[in-house]
Amino acid sequence: MAISLYDVSVGSFLQSLGGVSGFLDRGLSHFTDNNVDPDSIVDIRLFPDMLPFWFQISSVAHHSIDAIDGVRAGTFSPGGATPPLSYADLQKLVADAIASLKALDPAEVNGFEGQDMAFVMGSLRLGFTAETFLMSFSLPNLHFHATTAYDILRMQGVPLGKRDFMGPMRLKA
Repeated sequence: MAISLYDVSVGSFLQSLGGVSGFLDRGLSHFTDNNVDPDSIVDIRLFPDMLPFWFQISSVAHHSIDAIDGVRAGTFSPGGATPPLSYADLQKLVADAIASLKALDPAEVNGFEGQDMAFVMGSLRLGFTAETFLMSFSLPNLHFHATTAYDILRMQGVPLGKRDFMGPMRLKA
């Protein structure tokens, strides 16, 4: 059986977003238990030249459902939510992305295969097919931003492990 574009994109997005949603929940529990305002971490960065936690979470949503919307439209550009974003706002962004991904029709996503699309940023225009964009641009970006958000929470003392990051695996029934 061949693997479908829906499975490699939406299936992978849902698994990663499930992990992000879970580690955000664990972070909130940790902060609540330790009398830390969760909003106090939304602007934290791993390093001064890296973007803050709120951007990392916003980018996870942007490189999942917005990537699918970009394929549908034929172009994708940098974007996503802008501050001020509370911890609860970030959790809602992830929940909304999950809900939107779950609502997609697999036949529609699979129908994007071979479709031309472009990443556009100012005068830069990178040409892709739908599947090369989703697999070689969006998925790596989503994983980068999810990892960075995870690392920021770990840096803040949230007790997370690899299983928290991985999200719900797609096991054989």
